[in-house]
Amino acid sequence: MSASDKISADGGQGLGQNPFGALSGTGLPVASQSVASKLAPPTPSAKNRGRVDIKRTTAGRGGKTLTIVTGFIGIGLPEKESLAKKMRNACGCGGTVKDGEIEIQGDQREKIAQILSEAGFRPVFAGG
Repeated sequence: MSASDKISADGGQGLGQNPFGALSGTGLPVASQSVASKLAPPTPSAKNRGRVDIKRTTAGRGGKTLTIVTGFIGIGLPEKESLAKKMRNACGCGGTVKDGEIEIQGDQREKIAQILSEAGFRPVFAGG
């Protein structure tokens, strides 16, 4: 292949003129603040990431109450760990991630439901 057959990769000529260059915004109505806010994309926390169940149990724990969050779909272990850390800090108690479920010590269902709602999940109280 000779040098004359090669195509230059430096960008070459421009595309000519911009077909939208002659248009201007004159004569168009100005959007009000309320319309602009309706057109804004939803916040990340507003997206629905699915239903999660919040259970309170004492079975097999010597009478100690434990709050278990189950039903996570589509999130990995690192995100569960970070959610568990937020829950532990907000509740002021211990907890862990075990078998894909988040376990928090004590009856902390209300605080956990608020944290999960802020993260975009739909918490549902299940069990006793």
